[in-house]
Amino acid sequence: MSEDLNIIPGTKAEQYESLIPQIKGLLDGEPDTVANLANVVAALKEQFGWLWVGFYLVKPVYVKASADHNLAKVSDENTELVLGPFQGPVACTRIKKGKGVCGTCWEKAQTIIVADVEKFPGHIACSSLSRSEIVVPVIRNNEVIAVLDVDSEYLDHFNETDRTYLEKIVKVIEF
Repeated sequence: MSEDLNIIPGTKAEQYESLIPQIKGLLDGEPDTVANLANVVAALKEQFGWLWVGFYLVKPVYVKASADHNLAKVSDENTELVLGPFQGPVACTRIKKGKGVCGTCWEKAQTIIVADVEKFPGHIACSSLSRSEIVVPVIRNNEVIAVLDVDSEYLDHFNETDRTYLEKIVKVIEF
C-alpha cells in the first residue's frame, strides 16, 4: 500500500488519469472498507479541492427497542443512507431514499449531476456553501450499497468527465 499522493495539475481528465492508479495503490492489500473509503475521499479532496466529498452507506434503520436503550433493526427493507467517511464541513447524517440528490441517486441507481443545487427539487442543504453537486451510486450485485457525494462551492462545476472517472473510481473500491 502506498500512502503518498502525487497531486498533479492539468485537465480534469489528466488529473483523474493520474489519481486512479494512486487510489488503487492506496486500496491494495487493505481489507477494511472504512479505511479504504476514507483514503478515497482524502485523495479526491486533496487532488481537486472540492468543498465536500464523502460516502453515504445504505444501512438498516434501527429503533430503540426497550427502556435499556438497546436498538432493534426495523426490517431489511427499511433502509436509509447513513453518513460514512467524508472530508469537508459537517454533513447531514441520514437521508431517506428518494430525498435530495443523494436519495434520488440511490433510488434511480444512476449518477446525478446538478449544476445548481438550489434548482434541484427537494435539495437537502447540508451546507449553504454548496452550489453544485455530483452523486455516484456504488452498485454491487445490482444493488446500490452506497453513494459517493461531491459538492462544490461553484455553480456548474461537474460534467461528463467527472461522471466517467468517478464511476470508475467507485468500481475499484471493494465492499
